[in-house]
Amino acid sequence: MQDLHDETFEEIDCLSCANCCKTTGPLFTNKDIERLAKHLKIKPAAFVDTYLRLDEDNDYVLKQLPCPFLANDNYCLVYDVRPKACAEFPHTNRKKFYQINHLTLKNTAVCPAAFSIVEKMLERIKL
Repeated sequence: MQDLHDETFEEIDCLSCANCCKTTGPLFTNKDIERLAKHLKIKPAAFVDTYLRLDEDNDYVLKQLPCPFLANDNYCLVYDVRPKACAEFPHTNRKKFYQINHLTLKNTAVCPAAFSIVEKMLERIKL
C-alpha cells in the first residue's frame, strides 16, 4: 500500500482539489485544539467556541465547511499545525491499512487520490 500511496501522490496534486477541506472536516483531538489555539494566539476554549462543535459521537468537528483555514488558492493557512487527521488524510499509507478499509472506501467519494489508490489496488490483485 505504501508504494501505491507514494505513486499516486506523485501523480495527484492536492492543491488542485482540496475537496477534503471543502466537503469534510477532521476530528479535532485535545492536542490539535491546544496546538492550533497556541498558533492563533487564543485560548483553547476560544478556539472551540469559534470553530468547533460536538458531533453526535461527542467528537469535536468544524462548525462549518469549507474549512475556515482553507485559502482561496487551496492552501491551508495552518498547514504546519493542522490537525492530525488532516495530516494523515486520506490514511492510505497506514501500516495496518486493512483495519480502515471502510474509511478508505468512504474517502474515495471525496478524494481522487484515495479513489486512484483503490483502483490501482484492485488492478494489482486481479487474477
